[in-house]
Amino acid sequence: MTSQLNVDTIADKAGTGPVGLTKQSAAKSFINHFEGTTVNGSFNVTSLVDNGTGDHEHSFINNHDDIYYAACGSIISDSSVQTSTQTHSVVTAGNTPATCHHNTSLVGYKTMHVGNNANDHQMVQVITHGDLA
Repeated sequence: MTSQLNVDTIADKAGTGPVGLTKQSAAKSFINHFEGTTVNGSFNVTSLVDNGTGDHEHSFINNHDDIYYAACGSIISDSSVQTSTQTHSVVTAGNTPATCHHNTSLVGYKTMHVGNNANDHQMVQVITHGDLA
C-alpha cells in the first residue's frame, strides 16, 4: 500500500512556530548573493556585510553551537571576470575567528581568482552545516 503526504506547513509541537533544525544533517544556513550587495535567497541569515573586494560575511538568525561547523561555497562569474584559464574559489573561514571572522554567530569568506587575488563575483553561494546552539 502506498501513501502520500501533502502539507502546506509543518509546525512545532505547540503549533506556534516552525520545526527546529537542531541535531539534524540538513544545512543550517545558506545564502546566495550578488557581489556582496544583493541577497537573492537565504535561510537562517540575518545580514550580509561587504567588507571590501571579495571579502564578505553573513550573520545567522540562529547561531551555531561552536566554531567547528563546516562552511563551503561556490561562485558564478560573468565573462569579464571568468576565462577558461582562470581558477576561482570561495575560501571559507577555518577555526581561527580572529583572522577569518568566523564564529558562532557569523561566517566570513573571501572570493578569489588567479593567484589568490580577491575579486567580487556575479553570484556567491555559501552553505553551513553543524549543530545549532
